Amino acid sequence: MMRWKALPKGCFSDIHWARPGATLGFDPYLVWAEATHFSAFGLQQKPAWLPVIMELAPGATVARLVQAGSPRWLRVPDAYHGAGAPQGLRYCTARVGPKFMAELRRGGRLHGLVQRFELGLPLAARRAPAPDMVRTTRVLAPAQRLRGKVLGLIDGGLAFAHANFLHAGKARTRFFWRQDANGVGQVPHGLGYGHELTAADIDAAMARHTQGGWLDEDGLYRALGLHDLRLFANHGTHVMDLAAGPRTLGAQVAGLPPERDAPPSWALAGDAASRAPLLAVQLDWANILDTSGGSMNVSILDALIYMLSRCADDASLVVNLSWGTLAGPHDGSSVLEAAMDQLITLRQGRLQIVVPAGNAYQSRTHANVTLGPGQSAALHWNLPPDDTTPSLMEIWLPAGARGVEIVVTPPGGRPSLPARSAGQSGLWTDAGKQALCTLVWPERVATGTRGSCALLALAPSFSFAPEIATAPSGRWQVALHNRAPEAVTLDAYIERDDVAMGQHTGARQSRFEDTRYDLSGNPDSWVDRPVPVTQQLEATLIRRSGSFNSLSTGRHTVTAGGRDLRDGRWSLYSPQRPDPDAQRPRRPGVVIEPQRQAASDEDPALPGVRAAGTRTGSVVRLVGTSSCLLTTTEGVGSSGVRQW
Repeated sequence: MMRWKALPKGCFSDIHWARPGATLGFDPYLVWAEATHFSAFGLQQKPAWLPVIMELAPGATVARLVQAGSPRWLRVPDAYHGAGAPQGLRYCTARVGPKFMAELRRGGRLHGLVQRFELGLPLAARRAPAPDMVRTTRVLAPAQRLRGKVLGLIDGGLAFAHANFLHAGKARTRFFWRQDANGVGQVPHGLGYGHELTAADIDAAMARHTQGGWLDEDGLYRALGLHDLRLFANHGTHVMDLAAGPRTLGAQVAGLPPERDAPPSWALAGDAASRAPLLAVQLDWANILDTSGGSMNVSILDALIYMLSRCADDASLVVNLSWGTLAGPHDGSSVLEAAMDQLITLRQGRLQIVVPAGNAYQSRTHANVTLGPGQSAALHWNLPPDDTTPSLMEIWLPAGARGVEIVVTPPGGRPSLPARSAGQSGLWTDAGKQALCTLVWPERVATGTRGSCALLALAPSFSFAPEIATAPSGRWQVALHNRAPEAVTLDAYIERDDVAMGQHTGARQSRFEDTRYDLSGNPDSWVDRPVPVTQQLEATLIRRSGSFNSLSTGRHTVTAGGRDLRDGRWSLYSPQRPDPDAQRPRRPGVVIEPQRQAASDEDPALPGVRAAGTRTGSVVRLVGTSSCLLTTTEGVGSSGVRQW
């Protein structure tokens, strides 16, 4: 008989997750990590510390949180509460020990201070900042902080010694922070991990690797431990060139009308973006490999705080964040999105954060349906047979939704697992009691504030290691039943699970399948057709509408989608504005349309735009909305910087 097994006691948190109400208000990914003993994160034993991003209760301060805690189990980077930290910020990251969980409970030292927290990427190599780390790192003098117009980039593979990022042979990158444990440089003051290089450090390193007037970029990057820059193309370098390369706007050169902006041309320019000092944060490489992006929240918020700590109060900072996820609430209520919104508000117009709309419009990773009383619908989730990474699905319901049940049926003619409703969770295991499928469904979650989320996590479908349990590949059915007396609109999002450029992780993107979904490739088959609510269950549940980067749905961040330069049509991979199916019922606050549009393809037969390869003089063409963010003339992105 197929059955769910109870969730185990947390090996880190010491929480009995199977007890009624135990998961209420927690991050489902923390529960899943503990239920699978952190095996999905490559850890062989429970971690001593966990990275988290947290939102404090109204009226609480980070300084008060630090005062209430203890460095034995709570370490908040000094950049969040020391001298120069943003005043009034209710968000921070931390490394926490097991006792942190106990102190959150009623009667604990942190009860009433922490409103919610999300799990970051638990890496064995990332240590908690030492309590005295502030005294062991280079302290930045106030006069060294950047003023005026500053451009920041958060990405991977940032080739700062490329000629396009130099001025008179000197580095324009004033501060470069590599977040992983490898490399050369000092631990940045106030953060406590990674390695920082200043412009002086970069210039000195370039001088050591210059002979006869020629810079040995290969030798330079080897000496600095930047092994990812061996690749001929890197996403971060490509985006950095579009943002800050010394080139004029294409519309000015090509003679196009102002509303038909083009990618930057190869003509030299003297605009603000070509001269602005650069702040570059290279994400921990483990975050790049984990393309789901679901655990990079800590890294991104730390990156933003780092950039602000390197800028004077009157600096005007524009940050490009060319990364994204597919799952999430999509209503701006994740902890990271809420934190970015507050940072923008606190800076009072001196901070812009630009995020891509995403490239998943045709990926079949989003389903949407409105179920009337007594109605049911079935999602068919196809798990590839050679996926060496977990596959994740989030089902989001609006606040107050009651009576919805989920029935999971594994492939291969197996019977269905028993129905589960909000507040119920469980594991489906193999004979060795390793989880093949995990369902975590709190009635309230930390990952969003406007509803509930049921997380379905599948084990890898393939592994070379015999000790790793593998889930059956094929079509998993996830049936949704509405037992409530009112209609319920819900969304299902399959998390991103592809391979980062130049890597070989064995990840494979799972997706929804439906014979009613149009795969013909005909001209009208690339967008959703409006479907009356009364006919939704007869139409495909897979929706392009809503396939949106879930890091870009905040109220104050700026999002841009991509279009073709020549004919002005929206790129096939990009969300559109206006949405072709905008009248379809949505959960409250869900964002499905980009705020801006810009060219991300040069021609229907020539997708993508050209920009710098990793080495000086090289050019590569990459495709995606990361490029379009940086070519808009609507006042944001790099062209916005160029028009300061």
